[in-house]
Amino acid sequence: MATIYNAELSPSKSELLSRWLPAQPWFVGDVGALVRLGAFRFDDPAGEVGMETHVVGVGGGTYQVPLSYRSAPLVGAEDFLITTMEHSVLGRRWVYDATADPVYVRELAAALLAGKPQAAEHLVAGDALESLPVTARLSSTGTSDVELPELSIGAPRTTAGVTSIPAGPLNLVVLRELGLEELDTSVPRAAALTLTWDGRDVPALIAAAYRS
Repeated sequence: MATIYNAELSPSKSELLSRWLPAQPWFVGDVGALVRLGAFRFDDPAGEVGMETHVVGVGGGTYQVPLSYRSAPLVGAEDFLITTMEHSVLGRRWVYDATADPVYVRELAAALLAGKPQAAEHLVAGDALESLPVTARLSSTGTSDVELPELSIGAPRTTAGVTSIPAGPLNLVVLRELGLEELDTSVPRAAALTLTWDGRDVPALIAAAYRS
């Protein structure tokens, strides 16, 4: 379960995306016309790292932006720090491109291989929790009877809108620009993740796992 606070953020998430996306070689478009299409979260079993993937559209392009939120800097990930954010409830947060965050990578692998579902989101409302609507729906080819391998996670590399993350016996790929379904099919996929959101009922491929 992901717990969401009704908090003030500085910068806001929309400001963060508008500042960061234009500097990415895989992004094309006017951030002034950016539209938020949906989002989903993974749950950190330790309850320390927030993980939220945003799906945004601009012009004819659709992009996914996985972010991780931390209460302290992630050692060794300086090149992947997007910004620091002031959260009126949680204090300062360090926001990273999640593909470089080992907690996100392990949860991505769990979703891909074992079909671990996205986190249910709840808003803190006084002393109660209020369920938030699902704006993006994740689907996996993985099954719960799969035992996850030991992952040795390396630095991500992005080429032509696809980020590759070496992870020991696996290579995980995250599509930055959605609609690039024609990945290299010469190597059989071990698993795949697809996503639908309001306005799109046809599942879009967002990530895959390959055996190294």
